[in-house]
Amino acid sequence: MSDLLTHAEYKAIAEDLDLPKTAFINGKYQKGNGKPFETVNPATGQKLAKIFGCNATDVDFAVQKAREAFEQGVWSKLHPSERKNKLIRLCKLLTRNRRELAVMESLDSGKPILDCETIDLPETIDCIKWHAEAVDKIYDQTAPAIDESISMIVREPIGVVGVVLPWNFPLMMLAWKIGPALAAGCSVIAKPAEQTSLTTLRVAELAHQAGIPRGVFQVLPGDGPSVGEPLGKHMNVDMVSFTGSTETGKRFLRYAADSNLKKIVLECGGKNPAVVFDDAENLDHVAEHVVNAAFWNAGQNCSAASRLIIHSSIKIPLMERIEARIRDWKVGDPLDPGVHIGALIDAEHCDKVRSFLEDKDKGSGPFISPKIYEVRQEDPMAQEEIFGPVLSVIEVATNEEAIAVANQTKYGLTASVFTANTRQAIRAARDINAGTVTVNCYGEGDISTPFGGFKQSGFGGRDNGVHAHDQFTELKTIWIDLTNPVEGDNIG
Repeated sequence: MSDLLTHAEYKAIAEDLDLPKTAFINGKYQKGNGKPFETVNPATGQKLAKIFGCNATDVDFAVQKAREAFEQGVWSKLHPSERKNKLIRLCKLLTRNRRELAVMESLDSGKPILDCETIDLPETIDCIKWHAEAVDKIYDQTAPAIDESISMIVREPIGVVGVVLPWNFPLMMLAWKIGPALAAGCSVIAKPAEQTSLTTLRVAELAHQAGIPRGVFQVLPGDGPSVGEPLGKHMNVDMVSFTGSTETGKRFLRYAADSNLKKIVLECGGKNPAVVFDDAENLDHVAEHVVNAAFWNAGQNCSAASRLIIHSSIKIPLMERIEARIRDWKVGDPLDPGVHIGALIDAEHCDKVRSFLEDKDKGSGPFISPKIYEVRQEDPMAQEEIFGPVLSVIEVATNEEAIAVANQTKYGLTASVFTANTRQAIRAARDINAGTVTVNCYGEGDISTPFGGFKQSGFGGRDNGVHAHDQFTELKTIWIDLTNPVEGDNIG
């Protein structure tokens, strides 16, 4: 990734963007049959584009085209290396258009251009490339051999897949899903969040330019009732992969039960703990990770460490360092490369976040600066996913109490543990109920490690790593009897 541009240069790019306005169905842009809606710049409130939305009629048509492409084998039956080559070509086009995509993402979501340029775009490209490179290196299996038979266990693409995306990481979550789904040979229909449709539509166009056939990757903008629900209930959709709130994720389980028992994979909410034991070393390092964990992307992150569970013996020196570091986090225009916290996604979400704040902190407008509150574990602020730049601090007297408090939530997505004792770190990582536990750092692992949650943070599968390929495939056993040749069998 090249160096960042100036604020003025990013604004100039923004003024020249040609924004997509319609669905991408069967290899081309075309208007949907649903209600038009406006996509708005969260930072300014200005309309970016009028999007022509889709409805159940468009879902039916897109599923038909996806099924035709799948059954014809134009993608599903290509050799894995051929799919790899086309996905690599897509990555080259994404790289060539990365700056346009970064600015588009920032305008549409309110994310800082700093993050879009240095995190979201590089990781989007790396994710698709990683899965493309992996697909022709994943081998099928044979069962233990016996004289009378041979058995093979093979993976086959699951079929037509709906992917339902969140608004907080539009490009990255798209890549997490289409990377393994397309690599596996599936046909994919993406429903972006209605707040952030632009980059998903543009990626579909680039995918078509890269040689991915018509019907294999389509994008239907629209709201949940108009597009998400029809996808979830469709009898000819084989799977839905969803990232978003736990409440909405549960609906897709109901849709599957009420339709064809399609496979459902959910990556949902979190109320993630950062646990700091009494022996934690280098408190400047701890403070850096805690601040990043709580306030990156304005806290609009399912893996945000929004609970700081801290041993009383080091609370004061650590909190001093955290408060000092927060002063470096500039809040403002997302197109300013010096800004770390941009705008919250929309007015409704701003109202939700502000409902948790004390009166002196409520303010107005789309920008909320980082907030820190000392709370009790039973307080709503320590239990509910706020999805904003709010850190709840819970003081504990022992390390054992810290682990117990960390697990006192309905969620189990991620956690962080800070300690100088390796044995204690491993024991804590085993005892905390979360899909990813980091030690002496904040993070989600990387593209090679599976990501997903325990309890109400996830269901049915994992994103990232080779494990992500499993959820977009079906396992088939092929059993060959070697003992009883049939008439006309000329083998042997």
